[in-house]
Amino acid sequence: MQDIIQLLPDSIANQIAAGEVVQRPASVVKELLENSIDAGATQIQLLVKDAGRTLIQVIDNGIGMSETDARMCFERHATSKIRTAEDLFKIRTMGFRGEAMASIAAVSQVELRSRRESDELGTHLKIDASELKTHEPCQTPVGTNICVKNLFFNVPARRNFLKSNPVEMRHVLDEFQRVALSYPEVSFTLHHGETEVYNLPGGKMSRRIVDLFGKNYREQLADTREETPFVKVSGFIGKPEFAKKVRGEQFFFVNQRFIRHPYLHHAVLSGFEGLIPEGNHPFYVLNIEIDPAHIDINVHPTKTEIKFDDERSVYAIVRAAVKRATGVYGLAPAIDFEMDVNLLNPAQSLSFQQKDYASHFDASVRENRKVTDEEQVPSRDSYASQASRPPVPKRNVSSWEKLFEGLEGPIKEERHSIFAIPPDIIPSVKPFTPPAPEAAPEEEAISVGSSITFQSKANRLPMEESPAEPLEETPQESAHEQTFSSKATPRPAAKAPLLDYERMLFQVHNRYVLSQVKSGLMVIDQKAAYERILYDKYRGSLEKRNAASQQLLFPKTVTLNPIDFQLVLEIQQEIRALGFDFAEIGKDAFILYGIPAEVMDENEEDLFEGLLAQFRQHYAELKLDRPEALARSFAKRSAARYLTRLSAEEMSALVDQLFASSNPSYTPGGDPTFTILGLEKLAGLLR
Repeated sequence: MQDIIQLLPDSIANQIAAGEVVQRPASVVKELLENSIDAGATQIQLLVKDAGRTLIQVIDNGIGMSETDARMCFERHATSKIRTAEDLFKIRTMGFRGEAMASIAAVSQVELRSRRESDELGTHLKIDASELKTHEPCQTPVGTNICVKNLFFNVPARRNFLKSNPVEMRHVLDEFQRVALSYPEVSFTLHHGETEVYNLPGGKMSRRIVDLFGKNYREQLADTREETPFVKVSGFIGKPEFAKKVRGEQFFFVNQRFIRHPYLHHAVLSGFEGLIPEGNHPFYVLNIEIDPAHIDINVHPTKTEIKFDDERSVYAIVRAAVKRATGVYGLAPAIDFEMDVNLLNPAQSLSFQQKDYASHFDASVRENRKVTDEEQVPSRDSYASQASRPPVPKRNVSSWEKLFEGLEGPIKEERHSIFAIPPDIIPSVKPFTPPAPEAAPEEEAISVGSSITFQSKANRLPMEESPAEPLEETPQESAHEQTFSSKATPRPAAKAPLLDYERMLFQVHNRYVLSQVKSGLMVIDQKAAYERILYDKYRGSLEKRNAASQQLLFPKTVTLNPIDFQLVLEIQQEIRALGFDFAEIGKDAFILYGIPAEVMDENEEDLFEGLLAQFRQHYAELKLDRPEALARSFAKRSAARYLTRLSAEEMSALVDQLFASSNPSYTPGGDPTFTILGLEKLAGLLR
C-alpha cells in the first residue's frame, strides 16, 4: 500500500500559518508596528491605501537589520528573542514567535529596505508569495522601511471575505490606537491615502490620550497608581459621569502589551461600584508591570490573551488602585456631616432662608400688632430651646391663621414657608361649609389631578352645565379623591364603571404600567415596551427608506474621532433612512441638518454619537447584519427617553401598540416586555 502522509511544502505551510496570524489588514499593521517598537524606534510612520488592501507601509528609525538578518526574518520560526525554552518566561518584547513576517510574505508582495547605523549600504528585498525575487544592496536611511502590497493577491477566497474599506479601516485604527497608547513616548503618524489621520508627538500618557480621543477627555482623566512588590499598576481612569453604556474605550496593557481580560475588567468595575449606573462602562487606560515569570503570553496566536499565576492578587491590586484614584480625586461622593440635620439641634437645622424669614416675621409682627402673653409669636431663639422642653400639643391651623389677621404684603404670603407648611395643604384641610343656596351660587367639587378645587356653577362654561345629568366617576380617580369629594359635597349616585380593561391602567414610578386582566395583574416594562415598538418602526423605515426628518433651525457640526468617522461613512445610507440628514464637511466632521421627527428635547450631537456607540456593540459583539444592528441600536437609544409620566390616553396607546407589534412578549434583545401576576401569586404575596 502506498504511503499517504507527506511533508507540506513551505509555501503551503506558510499560508496555513498566515490563516492564524494574518486575518485582515489590521493584523499586518499590528505585527509591523510591534516590530518597529522592538527595533527601538522613536518615530514611526504608517501609510495605508484602500484600508490596507493595496498598501501597508511602515517606516521607522530603529536599529535596522544586517543583510543576513533581513533575509532570515522571512523564514519560519526565525526570531531574535528566543534561545532556550526558559526564555519564553522572560519575554518583555512584542513579537517573538518568528511566524509573522513569513506568514505576511506568503499572502502578499513584500518589499523591504533596511540599514544599520554602522553600515554604509542597506539591504533591499522583494518577495512575492514566499518567493524571493530581489536581494541587493541599496541606499536607504537608518532604520527599516517595509511595504506590504496587494494583501491576499494569491488567495482570492481570503480576499473576498474582507469587509468594506470603512470596516477594515476601523480595525486598522483600533490596532494603531493600542500600540500608540502602550508607547506614548514614541512619535506616530498615520496617513490613509492622501489624508493625515493622526500626528501624535511623543510625550506623556495624558497627552497621548487627548491626542487620540479628543480634547474633551482632558477634563475626565484621573491618575491611577498602585505599586507593590508583586505588581505595579499605572495609568488613567475616567470620571464616573463620563461612563458610557457601551464598551470600546477600555485598555489593559501588561508590560506594555495590549490584552483582553474580562476578569480584570470586572476589577475596574468593582472599583467604581456605587459611582456609575449598572451596565455603564468607564474609560480607562491601565498598564500592569509584572515579572514575566508570573504570566504566560504564549496562549493565543495574536498574543491578546494571557494567564497570570495569581489572578486573585492582581484583581485585588487593580481594584485597590481604582478605589484609591476615585478617593484622591474626589470622584466618590463625600459625606458632609455638618449639613446632616439629624446630628444638629433644631435651631441649626433651620435653613438660612427660614431663619431670615423668621427674623423678618418677628420684627414686622411686633411693629404692627401688640401680642399678648398668651399669644406669643415664636422667634428664632424659641426653636433652639424646644429640644429640652416636653412635647407641646400642636395648635390647629385656625390658631395660626389668627396671627396673620390684619397683616398684608409679603409677610402674609410667606407665612407658610416660615412654619414649613406647604401652601396647598392649608386650603385643603380648612373646614368647608357649603353656603346656603339663597346666599351664594352653588359650588361643587371638581377633581383636577390629585387636588380638589371648588368651582362655582355660575362661573362654568355653558357646555359644562348639565344639571339633569349625574356626575359620573372617571376610572382615573383615586379612592382617596372619591372619599374626600363625597364628604365635601353631596354627589348624585354614580353609574357603575365599565369593565373596560384597556381603560383600567395605572403607572408606577414612571417605569411600569399596570393593567387588570382576567387572570390577574399585567405589569408592563415601559422602557422595554417602547423599545419593541420603536424597533418595529425603525426596521420598517430602513426597509422602505421613508422615515420623516425634522430640519434643525441651526445646523449642528458633529466632530468624531477617526474610528467613528469611518463608521459613519460605512453606514451613512442606513442612518439617512432613519431620518438623519447630514453631509461631510471635512476631516472627521459632519454637519447635521435634520434628525428623526419623533426625537424631542435631546442634544443632537449626543444623539448621533450615542447611536454610533450602540451600533458598534450590536454589530461587533452580536454579529448582526447592518440594518438589524442599526434598528436595535436606535430603538434602545431612544426608548430611554420614554421613562416619563404618561397620561391615560398614552398608556392605552402604549398597550395597543405593544400588542400590535411583531413580538409583544420580548424586546429585540430578548428581554421580556411584560409579566402577568396571577391571582394565586398575588394572594401569596399577602400571606
